[in-house]
Amino acid sequence: MNVRVKNAELFYSRRGNGTVCLVLTAIGTKPYERMMPASLDDFLELVFVDLRGGGRSSGNPTELTFDVLADDLEAIRSDLGVERVAVLGHSILGVLAIEYSRRCPQSVSGAIAVGTPPRGDMTWLAAEAAEFFDRDASDDRKQVLRKNLSALPQGTSMGRVLMAQTPMRFFDSHLDATSLFAEADVKPALLEHVMGEWTHGWDVTTDAESTRTPFLLLHGRYDYTVPYTLWRGVVEKLPGVTLRIFERSGHHPFFEEPQAFTATVADWMARLL
Repeated sequence: MNVRVKNAELFYSRRGNGTVCLVLTAIGTKPYERMMPASLDDFLELVFVDLRGGGRSSGNPTELTFDVLADDLEAIRSDLGVERVAVLGHSILGVLAIEYSRRCPQSVSGAIAVGTPPRGDMTWLAAEAAEFFDRDASDDRKQVLRKNLSALPQGTSMGRVLMAQTPMRFFDSHLDATSLFAEADVKPALLEHVMGEWTHGWDVTTDAESTRTPFLLLHGRYDYTVPYTLWRGVVEKLPGVTLRIFERSGHHPFFEEPQAFTATVADWMARLL
């Protein structure tokens, strides 16, 4: 499906039945369509949304601000013909889910942030993640990471680097995650904008009282890219936040613990209605 908005045309796909939940993506819809548990379809209509300038959506990604994002998602909500939606963002896109819910509380019943940092500063995040990995990871996990990275040839693509970082991203440090990201549609300009100037100064505690919409914060215990420990002392400052840690997951708990993930989201959604 395509929706025309100012200076862009937005693509979305949909599956499932029930409450509409927008699933934001900056790498095309296919990877998230593959990894999101099929069991969610029993109570959610998942609407996978390519952000402006990403995947099959057109437009200049550098035009994205939180206000433009909110307008884009409101256009999709209107096209779906529903009054309210939930919204899910993974990793840094959880920031976007939270900010959409802050700007449009009348339209968003709840926001789900999976593996999302409390701040958008990537330099800070990388340092915190490296320190947590060094302190917390097992010797085997560290050895696998060293082996994977040493095997990369010079000039390796970012995609291959990310696959080599599996010990930091998944509970199973030996997992071959290549097939999970098949058909990814990566637009570097969008990723650079999302992880750069747009979110660099973002802090979830800034204007915390504006968070009138409940949000669900989901983290993997073995996520060494966005450690769950970053939220210690932060959750307590935010109204209406539910935190859940998945004990056998890394950065993708919806893939690694699909039954527990589905049960957690279903229980939380039931309390919103």
